[in-house]
Amino acid sequence: MEEEDGEERALLGGRPEADSALQGAPRALPALCDPSHLAHRLVVLLLMCLLGFGSYFCYDNPGALQTQVKRDMQVNTTKFMLLYAWYSWPNVILCFLGGFLIDRIFGIRWGTVIFSCFVCIGQVIFALGGIFNAFWLMELGRFVFGIGGESLAVAQNTYAVSWFKGKELNLVFGLQLSMARIGSTVNMNLMGWLYGKIEASLGSAGHTTLGVTLMVGGITCILSLICALVLAYLDRRAEKILNKEQGKTGEVIKLTDIKDFSLPLMLVFIICVCYYVAVFPFIGLGKVFFIEKFRFSSQSASAINSIVYIISAPMSPIFGFLVDKTGKNIVWVLCAVATTLVAHMMLAFTFWNPWIAMCLLGFSYSLLACALWPMVAFIVPEHQLGTAYGFMQSIQNLGLAVIAILAGMILDTRGYLLLEVFFIACVSLSLLAVVFLYLVNRARGGNLNYSAKQREQMKPSHSE
Repeated sequence: MEEEDGEERALLGGRPEADSALQGAPRALPALCDPSHLAHRLVVLLLMCLLGFGSYFCYDNPGALQTQVKRDMQVNTTKFMLLYAWYSWPNVILCFLGGFLIDRIFGIRWGTVIFSCFVCIGQVIFALGGIFNAFWLMELGRFVFGIGGESLAVAQNTYAVSWFKGKELNLVFGLQLSMARIGSTVNMNLMGWLYGKIEASLGSAGHTTLGVTLMVGGITCILSLICALVLAYLDRRAEKILNKEQGKTGEVIKLTDIKDFSLPLMLVFIICVCYYVAVFPFIGLGKVFFIEKFRFSSQSASAINSIVYIISAPMSPIFGFLVDKTGKNIVWVLCAVATTLVAHMMLAFTFWNPWIAMCLLGFSYSLLACALWPMVAFIVPEHQLGTAYGFMQSIQNLGLAVIAILAGMILDTRGYLLLEVFFIACVSLSLLAVVFLYLVNRARGGNLNYSAKQREQMKPSHSE
């Protein structure tokens, strides 16, 4: 009996009042139910990762079903690429507002649920556009989907910061990114097969088959919404048990800060836009490219088109760790952009096995994300970080929206060779901006290319 009393005193924290509270004290929570315990936080981490799975799965639905969408809806490539453009347009503005809405209006819990609802509703409208043979309705669905998609990613990161601190955080961000890439990979390899099964059950191909396929794919968005609701409950419960505050993005968006942006930061923006417009639109159009140029089957084309995301899933955390340990961010960005340029040139001008080029693209894409985005924190003061990242995401979405339409027009009028030349030109501009950034950073004595050891040595001087 004395041993049991000792255990209860330990659970109550050894407080003087514990003896009087022994009779009515609640029993210790099981590890899975205790918000302060690692096991419970791992459950929360799993829900955080699954939270974005649905939106990333459905984002590339058009790319996975490019042939079917163009055939069943009777649209050319220019109109097809509008499905990607309409996703990006609302995020030109919402990248500035997402953090504000979470911090000041909705709160993290309601914000996550609301943005998840936008993703679900957008996917349903998108699918209904197929069922009713109304392409304008599909475009509307992608616009609504876009309203929720990027802001949901902001909410996901906010939850991560709220539940995980310090050294854990980089790993958590890496795992979330990996799960997002897994969602994209599953979509690329599943949706074509799913369309075939539904076509067989309905007896014919057509817009109805397309719409039903997209509706079934939308189940992943519902699963993500369920994760958002469970996360909201667990976060509210943890707030009561641990007296913790709701997570906030911490972003302070001031448009007046834009006038203070330096030349190195502007160069980072140029690198970002010119690089990503040669990756995402290419993947969106890639499946038919591999079928037409390399005579791949539909299934093989889907597999090779998804290899960039497959590689990114495990390599993003690994490259993040590598860049953290070595520093030299500009050198890593230079390697990533140069490798991407080589990959696009191989795809454009050779008939070599495209798996080589696509694997190079996968590794370089993963490396660039880990080396480029952290550079913003080395350039601007902390109070301007929210504005800088918001502006960077905003112009990235603007670039993706414009280039998606332009890529469709080039493909309709000139074909894949000229489209690849256009992507090579974009990556070349990005490479020139990296070289210029290196020279500017060196001339100004900047810290963007410091090694990890040099950055450690700088820390004491900043704190003094």
